[in-house]
Amino acid sequence: MTWLLVLSFAISSSIDNFGVGLSYGVQKVRIPAMSNLLIAVICFVFSVVGIISGVWLAELLPGNLPNIVAFSVLSVIGIRIMFIALRQHNIKRSSVLSEPEKMDFDGSSHISISEALLLGVALSANALTNGVGAGLLELSAIAIAFSAAVGSYLTLWLGVGLGARLANLQIGKMSVGQFGTFMSGVIILLIAVTRLF
Repeated sequence: MTWLLVLSFAISSSIDNFGVGLSYGVQKVRIPAMSNLLIAVICFVFSVVGIISGVWLAELLPGNLPNIVAFSVLSVIGIRIMFIALRQHNIKRSSVLSEPEKMDFDGSSHISISEALLLGVALSANALTNGVGAGLLELSAIAIAFSAAVGSYLTLWLGVGLGARLANLQIGKMSVGQFGTFMSGVIILLIAVTRLF
């Protein structure tokens, strides 16, 4: 069960990367291996910071309160992510997640190290909040952070590679990227529910 939770957190933390990678693939913007590695390292750091914060909160809270707080925090995060995904086709978001090609400031059609630094921070918000939840649940910090970083690298690489073929694919009324975001929220919500049992 513990490894299933770790895997779920890793998928949820990195699934937005897949959608962003699809957008880059369509725009023919490349992400070199070193830039992708930097983004993964940032994801790792954000995960560790979140986990440390969650562990600290768990030590402060008495009895079963950490599980209740974890349920509340993860539920809010999961529902918010699902809500964002459902609204994406109605509202154009002016952010890196909806228009990642704008992160290619110099128009070089590849993401440089400096651009990867900013992109990594933008993509690691989920890793930070998920880390807090994982810390509250007292899951392994190394396992969570490492799996999130590996997931970040792989999903971004895979997304860019498949972008030209899959970006226009629809799942119901959602694009593949939007569906991925929605499922990320569902995963987090399911993790939250497990804390009550």
